[in-house]
Amino acid sequence: MEKLSKQNWLPTTAKEVKERGWNELDVILFTGDAYIDHPSFGMAVIGRVLEDMGLKVAIVPQPNWQDDLRDFKKLGVPRLFFGVSAGVMDSMVNHYTANRRLRSNDAYTPGNKAGFRPDYPTVVYTKILKDIFPDIPVIIGGVEASMRRFTHYDYWKDELQQSMLLQSGADLMVYGMGEKPITEIVRLLQKGVPFEKLNTIQQTGFIVKSKNDIPLNKNWETVHLASHEECLQDKISFARNFKVIEVESNRINANRLVQQIGEEYLVVNPANAFLEEKEIDKIYDLPFTRMPHFKYNSKETIPAYEMIKFSVNIHRGCFGGCSFCTISAHQGKFVSSRSEKSILDEVKKVSQLPDFKGSLSDLGGPSANMYKMKGVDGSICARCNRPSCIYPKICFNLNTSHKPLLDLYDKVESLPEIKKLNIGSGIRYDLLMRERNTKGGDDIDSYLHRLITKNVSGRLKIAPEHTSDNVLKVMRKPSFELYDSFRKKFNSISEKAGLKQQIIPYFISSHPGSKEEDMAQLAADTKAAGLQLEQVQGFTPTPMTNATVMYYTGINPYDLKPVYVARTKNEKERQHMFFFWYKPEFKGRIKNTLEKLGRTDIIKNLLGK
Repeated sequence: MEKLSKQNWLPTTAKEVKERGWNELDVILFTGDAYIDHPSFGMAVIGRVLEDMGLKVAIVPQPNWQDDLRDFKKLGVPRLFFGVSAGVMDSMVNHYTANRRLRSNDAYTPGNKAGFRPDYPTVVYTKILKDIFPDIPVIIGGVEASMRRFTHYDYWKDELQQSMLLQSGADLMVYGMGEKPITEIVRLLQKGVPFEKLNTIQQTGFIVKSKNDIPLNKNWETVHLASHEECLQDKISFARNFKVIEVESNRINANRLVQQIGEEYLVVNPANAFLEEKEIDKIYDLPFTRMPHFKYNSKETIPAYEMIKFSVNIHRGCFGGCSFCTISAHQGKFVSSRSEKSILDEVKKVSQLPDFKGSLSDLGGPSANMYKMKGVDGSICARCNRPSCIYPKICFNLNTSHKPLLDLYDKVESLPEIKKLNIGSGIRYDLLMRERNTKGGDDIDSYLHRLITKNVSGRLKIAPEHTSDNVLKVMRKPSFELYDSFRKKFNSISEKAGLKQQIIPYFISSHPGSKEEDMAQLAADTKAAGLQLEQVQGFTPTPMTNATVMYYTGINPYDLKPVYVARTKNEKERQHMFFFWYKPEFKGRIKNTLEKLGRTDIIKNLLGK
């Protein structure tokens, strides 16, 4: 690998800016993560996109918000704007467990150390910048701002909160994957359009002072949501809002959404549906070093980077539509896939990293096996309002061919630098089972055989999530019978190939719709399937998911019918203990609970030998 100079990274200090001979910066970006110059980290991507437009850009990672605020002042005033992101994760998910306990680590910080970002950095950083530089525009973006763009439920405060745009006092919000909107923002600013007139850009949101100030727009219909105050008074209004937001987020030709907050109005323009191949290629082909900034050379490793440094992302977006997941809400329902050439070029760059030993840890994305999948007839997709392309059934219009993926694996493995290709991303096994994917051809069998015999590093991650059909329906996931069928196929193929491998299934307790008896049955079903569960988690309500709305309101936003929710700490702990039926300390409690539920039929199956 050719030796990198300090100028291969975007500058982070006044000294680095001066060494480039710059007297002024065009954009200064603030992020709650360490600066890792890699396409998996949003602020690095935005920085590179802006640099590619000819701008002078700097990044301030993890600024100190508790001292004299010198980190916010050290680079001066940008010519165009400040950009603010909490980082790759919502800060509250990053900071707290499902039981609201403070975490002692942070995977996006050197040494996995906690304490280098505040709660809600989007709000904290923006307020500091607006206080110091009141006349300089601030644009917020990233997962935290994106998922909190409307009235949303905050699990950690246990209350509804206003749009983060209003909370922070920022001038503009970019939601979702921000490359296209940030490019358009800069293009218009460079043409001389005043910042306050940037109200026609897709995938942005802004605040106006009154209803009369909402700009006219001939391109989009406008839908008015229930106001923030109505949501505070009426949970059904909040649930109805969410259904509108999710439907519009998943449409190709979406409407503009407006929500009143006090006397002001939040205006959110429709999202871009997806990136074309040449657009996503251009982003991934930018000159990333694929390494943490050199300032971290003397510090401990950054776990989030170590996890992905030998992996390559081949697509974005997910059409799964799971109730508890934010991927489609942030990246979009429609999959944007890179070209083979772009992917192979990146694989070669990975192979040149100093400690690369020939093994790729992943070639995937939000799901490993959605590469190049899209609607056969785009006009049908343009009329579609479904939150998922594969639930309750796989859409007749969805091309589910795995041949492009097989071809890609062949080409990656044929590179002399690559000794082993592993697939670390989770797979959608429902796309690989003929009883579910009825139009699937021989390629799905070929892919499954190839994956199991060549590309599984001993363990394959999949996510059945539950065993109860009622709970799975709430989750928008297929029946557990499909998992059992897949498990038998996996074991059979592994055995014939002489491989000792295992499936690592993921399950969730206390998801809306899940009762104690459902968890008891889950424990019995998984025991019968030969599983002693390790990868388990309690449901964490995160902003702007269908499941979180159900958790807060107790109703399903799509039919407004009641849904059971385990809310108290005691209820959640009783559900979670069923995962660990094999531990002696839980057996007595499990037996007593099942007797009280009148489910003595499960006791023998679960607690017997």
